[in-house]
Order: sequence, then C-alpha cells, then structure tokens
Amino acid sequence: MPELLRAELRRPSWKRELVALGTNTDPYQWVESRYRMMPEILAALEEAETPVSILTKSPLVLRDVEIYERMAKKLPVSVNLSVPTLDEEAWRATEPHTPSPAARLDAVEELRSRGIDSGVLIAPLMPGINDDPEQVQPIVDRAKEAGATFLGGVALHLKDEVKDVFFAWLAAKRPDLLPRYEALYGDRAYMRSEQRRHATRALKGWGRGRSSKRAAPRAGGAGAGDPEHPAQGSPNSPRRAPPAQPSLF
Repeated sequence: MPELLRAELRRPSWKRELVALGTNTDPYQWVESRYRMMPEILAALEEAETPVSILTKSPLVLRDVEIYERMAKKLPVSVNLSVPTLDEEAWRATEPHTPSPAARLDAVEELRSRGIDSGVLIAPLMPGINDDPEQVQPIVDRAKEAGATFLGGVALHLKDEVKDVFFAWLAAKRPDLLPRYEALYGDRAYMRSEQRRHATRALKGWGRGRSSKRAAPRAGGAGAGDPEHPAQGSPNSPRRAPPAQPSLF
C-alpha cells in the first residue's frame, strides 16, 4: 500500500489535493497495531507535501501523534474522532468491540494540546438510541473541555445491504423501535431534512462562549462548522468530500 501511494503521488498530474482517510474504512482498526501501515502512508504524504484529514474511532491514532505534530507545522492536517455516544448501554449495543468513546475524547484533547486540528463527529445519530439531547450533551461538554476544533453530527443513513443489517439488529435488540424506523426509512436511505434537523438538534449553538485561545469553528451546519466536512474546523483546512457514515457494527 505505501509503495502504491508513493507511485501515485509521484505522478506529474498530482496536485497535492487533500487526502481523506477514514471516510469509508477506519485506518486505525485493530489490525493496524500489528501491521503498522499508517506511519509509512503518512511519511509518503508528508514527502509529497500533501494535506491529510483522518477520521477514526480509535485512540490508536495517538501512536502516530509525533508524525501528525510534525506534519501540522507545514501542512493542513486534521485528525478527527468519531464518538456516537457516551451512554455505555447504547455504545455496547451499537458499537461492540470498539475502543471506549471516553478514550476517543481523551485523544482529541491530546491532539489539540500538540497544536493539531482535531474535532468530534457524533455519528451516526440514531433516533431513539443515541440522539436524545441528554445523551448528546456530555459529548458536547467533553469536546469543549478538550478544545475540539469542530463538533458536528450526522444522522443515520441506511443504504443498500446496510438497511437489511440494521433492521435485523432492530428486530433482535430493539423491536420497540421498528415501527418508528419503518416510517423514517421504509423507502428511503436518508431521513427527510426536518427529521435530520431533529436528530441533530442537541448540537445547535455549540461553540458559543468557547475560549478565544482555541480555534473557532465555522458557523453553519447542525453543529459548529459543517458536520459533513470535518476537515473544515481549521481555517487552514481545505474543503473535502463528505465522510461516509462510520460503521454501525
């Protein structure tokens, strides 16, 4: 993989555009601790002077913090953590065998302490499971404490086979929610706009009263900054395509 990346980055046509890692598959899954591909990938991007944005749900990202710290001094770098909930019951039900959400927020704080842009993406927000403001507020509060560059939320979307898997999970674990989800997603992959706004309602107004010493996110979206563009938390970070929804299982 690193060799293929270097070959692509050497192409004369490469314009040093932002490379986003983690928008489809998490680059810091547990196998990364064994194979250690990311340091070489990051080295290739750094050599090619290519900006990078990371989205992960693993504090393993801190293993490479010195690389990100060095890169951030000369390139736009954003290392973002996905944190769908701090509610332990909801976390264990929807993200079994994943790193602790609290540890992910601690990682954001460590990244920010080193001057690296780092934000929190609350995704997916699932009606009746983790979208209650009382569930979301602790994430908002901890993100503020950590000095997060941005915080946004993305409502659950169910495409193709994912819908079948999710509805099977609902039938087994939360049959009480089946009628609600059938109404929301019966013939759709996405909730309607007003329903998405309701799912992300707890994020409105985030960022007010934050310390002036910390990077202020841009206005707009469901939370601070555009939640569909995590890399935009920094004014130096270029726009990129919306991230894919983190895996549910």
